[in-house]
Formats: sequence, C-alpha cells, structure tokens
Amino acid sequence: MKWRVLIGCFLSYMFDALDILVLIISLPAIKETMQISTTEAGFMVTATLLGIGVSSLVMGGLADTLGRRKALLLSLATFGVLTIAIAGVTDWKQLLVLRFLAGLGLGGVWGTVAAQVNEAWPPHQRARATAFVLSSFSIGSGLAAVLAACLLKTYGWRVLFVISGALVVIPIIYVWLRVPESTVWLAERKVSRDLLAPRNSVTIKSLFAADLLRKTLLGTTASALALTAYWGAMTWLPTILVQEHGLEPSTMAGFIAVMNVGTFIGYNLFGWLADRIGKRRMIIISLIGCGLMLPIYTFATDKTALLLLGPAFAFFIAFVGLFGSYFAELYPTHLRASGAGFCFNVGRGISAFAPLLLGSVAVSVGFSISIGFCGALFLLAAAVISLLPQDVDLHWAYQNPKGVSPTSESI
Repeated sequence: MKWRVLIGCFLSYMFDALDILVLIISLPAIKETMQISTTEAGFMVTATLLGIGVSSLVMGGLADTLGRRKALLLSLATFGVLTIAIAGVTDWKQLLVLRFLAGLGLGGVWGTVAAQVNEAWPPHQRARATAFVLSSFSIGSGLAAVLAACLLKTYGWRVLFVISGALVVIPIIYVWLRVPESTVWLAERKVSRDLLAPRNSVTIKSLFAADLLRKTLLGTTASALALTAYWGAMTWLPTILVQEHGLEPSTMAGFIAVMNVGTFIGYNLFGWLADRIGKRRMIIISLIGCGLMLPIYTFATDKTALLLLGPAFAFFIAFVGLFGSYFAELYPTHLRASGAGFCFNVGRGISAFAPLLLGSVAVSVGFSISIGFCGALFLLAAAVISLLPQDVDLHWAYQNPKGVSPTSESI
C-alpha cells in the first residue's frame, strides 16, 4: 500500500507544481498581451498564494474529518477545472479571480499528501519518502518549463493553461483507482467512535491548544519567512532572465528546467540524510544554503555562470520537502493534515505579498537587488526552526531500524 500512496501523492503534487509554475513562466507573455504593469502581474501570483493560504483553513480540516483520499481528489479537481477556465478570460482581473479560486485547490494538496505519506511509511523512512513525494514539485516545474518552451511562442499562454489543467486528470484517475484511505486515519476514527467521542469536525482553534501553541506559531513563522523568500525570488527569476539578461523566452524556460534538476537532487539527498541525522538539522542546513547562494546567483552577470549557479541554488531548496515530514510529526493523527497544512499554507498565504512587493521595489532598484534581500529571510527562517523541537521519531528510528511502528498517535 505504501508504494501506491507514494506514487499517487507524487503525481498529485507534481501537477500541483505544474499549475503554479505555468503562471510564473507565462507572466512575461501575459504582461505583453494584456498590456499590464509589473505590479499588476505580481497581483496574479499574490492571488494564487492567497488562495493557497486560505485553503489551509478549509482543506486541512476536510482531510482530517472526511479522509485524506477524498480531500485530495477534491483539491485536484478544483484547481484542474479552474486552470482550464483561465483560457477564456478577457482581462487580467478575471484571471486574478480564477487564480485565487484555483489556489484553494492547490493549497489542499500539500497538507494532505504530507499527512498521508507520513501515515503510510515507517518512521525511519519517512523523511526520504516525504521528500521524494515533494521533490515532484521540481518535476512539475520542469514539465511546465518544457511545455512553455514548446507551446508558448507558437500557441500562446491560453493553450498552455488548457493543457496544464487537463493533465490533472492523470493523478485524479490514479488516486481514485489505486490509492486507499489512510489506515492510520481510519484506525483513529474507529477509536474515537468506540470511545463515544467522535471528532466530527476539526477546528483551527485546536492547533492553538496549550501543548501545540508554540509549535504552530513557530512553524508558521518559519514557513512564512522561508516561503516569502522563495516565492519572492522564484516568481521573478524568469522575468530577470528575460528582461535583465536578454534571454529569449524559450531559452529562459530551458534555464528554469536545468534549475529543477538541482532541486530534484537536493530534495532526495536531503531527505535521505534527514532520516539519518535529523529533519530539523537538515532543514536548517538547507535554509542557510539558500540564504548564501541566492545573492550569489542573482548578482551573476555571465550567462554560463547563471546556468551553473541556478542548479546550485536550487539544490538547497530541499527545506520545502522536509517541512512536510517534520511538520506532520509535530501533530497527532486527528490534527495532522490540519496542523502541517496550516503551518505551510498560512506561510504561503503570507508569502503571497512577496511577488507584489518585490515587483514594486524592482521598479526603483532592479530585480536582482530586490531579490538579493530574500537571502536574509532564508537565514531568519533557519533561526526560527532552531527553536522548534528535535525530530519526534529520530531516536525511535535508530532504536527500531526495521520500522515496527509505534502507536498511531506517536507517528
């Protein structure tokens, strides 16, 4: 069962990434055809990330109440349909609304897959399994870059959105036919019914109970800092490569695809190491690496240096994959999807303003300088993570190398 869960969650998050990156890669073309400013273009990414942030208040609760599988299918269907609908917009404000609504579905995927993978895999393999699933973001990003390189110049960005939305049927079919409901979630629900204390609903208030308050606040703060830096940088990197370095859109898409090779390798290597020396420790190393490499990359001027430094910076973005397994372990089963999703997606919601702010600042100082400041935010995020607990299952995993699972509430 764990392999079917792994494949289903991998595919789901891969197409989640494809949908997000298609907009970012298409921004230069959308700006040109709709005759909008850089600030207005930034609003589109902001709307997407705001929708993702709001989704954590809804989809996480659905995953903990109705089940992981149903919530995942609902999330996929939501953003797939709304992405296709973007092809019919007549002005940028309509696109803005549809991106916000699509974000509601996009945000539901992360917390659900993080919870489901953590519940399907034993503790001593959990970080690498979750990191592998979330490394699919780099595959989806690379696929978006390849599709853009093949279609954007000839057929335009509207066709790109139609194809991206239609492809979501692939994970929907696989999850529907092959991925079962989480046995840990089902067992927890059964125990609740047997004790005559069913948890019919999950409230956000539960995440701020005395024993979880510190974890929720610090986890959300770390996510907000790290993801503000990430989205602030990644939203405008394609524009930087085109406007400040003179790359053709098809060449820019190739540079982005190469960067995602570094991301994929980093996710999986960091995940493998996290199962051995600790998730929190590897998250801190990842964030420090991003903080140091981002300014070096953005201030490079030679195209060869940009091509080589891009994957080097992207290698350290592995913290996103490690957040999944680490945050999920901080919460008990009945709050796992809600808690992990809240920390990550509220952080993404806060980061929604990064593209807008950086776009506005870039008008005065240029994109390279404004994005260089994001490196400091990565370093601040590393400091916040250091205040959170050590890995919940690290000591247990060393003492139980064969992965005989503890009670579901300690997973």
